[in-house]
Amino acid sequence: MRTPLSVVIGAGGTGGHIYPGLALAEALRRADPDAVISFIGTERGLETTLIPAAGYRLHTVDMIPFDPALGAKRFLLPAALLRSGAQARSVLRTQKAQVVVGMGGYPSAPAIVGAKLAGLPSVIHESNAVPGRANQFAARLTEHLTVAFDGSRAHLSGGERALTVGMPIAASLAALDRPALRAEARRAFGIPEGARVVLFNGGSLGAARLTAAAVGLAARWRDRTDVHLLVKTGPAALAETRRKLAEAGVGTAGPPHGPDAVAGPVAQAVPYLDRMDLAYAVADLVVCRAGSATIAELATTGVPAVLVPYPHAPGDHQTHNARVLSDAGAAHLVPDAETTADRLAELIDPLLADPARLAVMGRAADPGHHARAADLLAETVIHLAGQPTPTREFTS
Repeated sequence: MRTPLSVVIGAGGTGGHIYPGLALAEALRRADPDAVISFIGTERGLETTLIPAAGYRLHTVDMIPFDPALGAKRFLLPAALLRSGAQARSVLRTQKAQVVVGMGGYPSAPAIVGAKLAGLPSVIHESNAVPGRANQFAARLTEHLTVAFDGSRAHLSGGERALTVGMPIAASLAALDRPALRAEARRAFGIPEGARVVLFNGGSLGAARLTAAAVGLAARWRDRTDVHLLVKTGPAALAETRRKLAEAGVGTAGPPHGPDAVAGPVAQAVPYLDRMDLAYAVADLVVCRAGSATIAELATTGVPAVLVPYPHAPGDHQTHNARVLSDAGAAHLVPDAETTADRLAELIDPLLADPARLAVMGRAADPGHHARAADLLAETVIHLAGQPTPTREFTS
């Protein structure tokens, strides 16, 4: 009788690490419906809600961030790694894991340490153009490296042997047909007839800078009927944003996101977007941060964008991510400090007035491996589960 495939994925912190991990889990289930897949994370991040909601078991360990801002607490990092690595090893034994995957971010490092302690094969996936500290560390513990962007190799120990697989994204986005879904998307968000849509997406927790700029832009455009702003705020900022939009007379106090949503006259705020396929289908232009998952989704779906990199990202990796699209002509890059309603109006107005130019931007992105990345990474994981020794498939 065949032993079911058992994979443990380390992913947590922000959606930029969790969603690719979930896309990988989805691909593993497609390849092997009997696969046993669970996750390792911490109690601090979005994994505590996103992973169980997706139907996967989450095991938590005690780990602290790889963050110099911790001050003297950073000296606790080695002890935290050993403790959380031992906890992860126990999880791996309980799950009868055959292979471990680290998706980056500090919650994934203990999973790779645990794999090393348990003598199990492991593979890391680096999603950013400039790797984060956790994966720079984890790369020293495994011979199996995968990356979303070729440029990441130069920043990883052993990066010359890394396999470029792209960024794992949800199947609904990998196969998205925007024109075919547009009518349904407009109904879902209650978009007024004839209005062009600008989606503000600050990431899994929202972005105060983008939300403030969106509110200012909506107020500036209060008398327009040809444009509509869809603003993802994150749960914490939802009520305040809806209040400001209502006070400015440019949005309702906040209908729920869903099939019966009724948009405000110029803008609507939603706490989250559980159907990103609908969000990308309805958007004529996206204003967003430049997390690696977002860059991959934009490149794959062909949505033109204004990218505002998070200025405090380690190694300024979001700026490097953004240049993947801006250098190709698929996006405009605007520094965070310059992201005001006036600056965005100056940039967005001509774009909305020129659909042909938006179409050219949408075609300029190179989708690369992203649409197949989840399946490519799943193939790598399944191969490792069957042959735990290093193989030539991991060379470039």
